[in-house]
Amino acid sequence: MADPDTPASPAPRKRADARRNEKTLLDAAAAAFVESGVGVPVRDIARRAGVGVGTIYRHFPTRADLIVAVYRHQVEACAEAGPELLAEGPTPHAALTRWIDLFVDFLTTKHGLAEALQSDDAAFEALHTYFLDRLLPVCTRLLDAAVDAGEVVPGIEPYELLRGVGNLCVGAEGDPRYDARRMVGLLIAGLRAR
Repeated sequence: MADPDTPASPAPRKRADARRNEKTLLDAAAAAFVESGVGVPVRDIARRAGVGVGTIYRHFPTRADLIVAVYRHQVEACAEAGPELLAEGPTPHAALTRWIDLFVDFLTTKHGLAEALQSDDAAFEALHTYFLDRLLPVCTRLLDAAVDAGEVVPGIEPYELLRGVGNLCVGAEGDPRYDARRMVGLLIAGLRAR
């Protein structure tokens, strides 16, 4: 019987090479999703990643598992980029603008993901909450820094900004006459303090 005063051992961490291999798989799947949508054959993803189909199924037993993992991987990349851009950027507004560009990339390259997320698959249920939990604090930090620097007008809610950018990106892939990035650029320019 386990001693209740003894902490449970932490979950084993993946080896560095296993993490790299998984990242390679997720990057290959993300690229394939952008090019061909989430219904792309697994063999095409395996070919891109330089692995066998069995390797993908070993990591991700179902397509839903793979889609969720790619989505989470890309959310994490976007979340991690925010503090880096703020630290390296010439100004907080420049960092916010670059991060919003990454966010637009994330939103406009999800061919078929919105439809998959609307399905009845339980694997997709928590993704929207995860998305907000990871990206809203990053947007808040960037927006606050730009306001504190006097570069952006105060009073803009981070959720509203993310939602506004998201709404400008809806349907962008289906209409060659609509440039979501240009419209988002106008929105971000409108945030500038005069």
